[in-house]
Amino acid sequence: MNNNSLLIVLSGPSGVGKGTICKKLLSERPNIKLSISATTRSPRPEDTDGVTYYFKTEDEFKRMIENDEFMEWAVYNNKYYGTPKKAVFDQLENGYDVILEIDAQGALNLKEKYPEAVYIFIAPENTDVLYERLRTRGTESEDEIERRVKAAQWELSQKDKYDHIVINKVVDDAALDIINIINTRRNAL
Repeated sequence: MNNNSLLIVLSGPSGVGKGTICKKLLSERPNIKLSISATTRSPRPEDTDGVTYYFKTEDEFKRMIENDEFMEWAVYNNKYYGTPKKAVFDQLENGYDVILEIDAQGALNLKEKYPEAVYIFIAPENTDVLYERLRTRGTESEDEIERRVKAAQWELSQKDKYDHIVINKVVDDAALDIINIINTRRNAL
């Protein structure tokens, strides 16, 4: 890893606004790149293979696990998600900061291997906000929403294991909080 590059891990429950915050950070900081995860979940209408995710079959994903191609991987709602190593390390070596937008299970696994990364948990104001955002998104069934909110309760119980907690009430404010965290860590290098 380039000594001037930061590995930034953002986690939080589904519906908390991680993707929206990441878009804001990327638009304001050209030296930040977003890691693209691999997954076995089905693409949503707005997804593009190789841009939002690398969509894999379960067999392909398991082969990648066997070949030690992931920094971390986890099973979430019966689907596999993982962070391919090569792309992340290439970006870090080229002097970019890299954001990994991953679930708490993956982040906590990653923290054991890469404790020097910056771990930031994005939290909602409350779980009612999660229900509302997931329903508004319109991409999951009611059963799926219930599963995601139940998973969110576990994720929220893990937030104190992170270096920083950012409450997402207003996206611009949450993004600014994260930029300040990054600047503080960079100044400590």
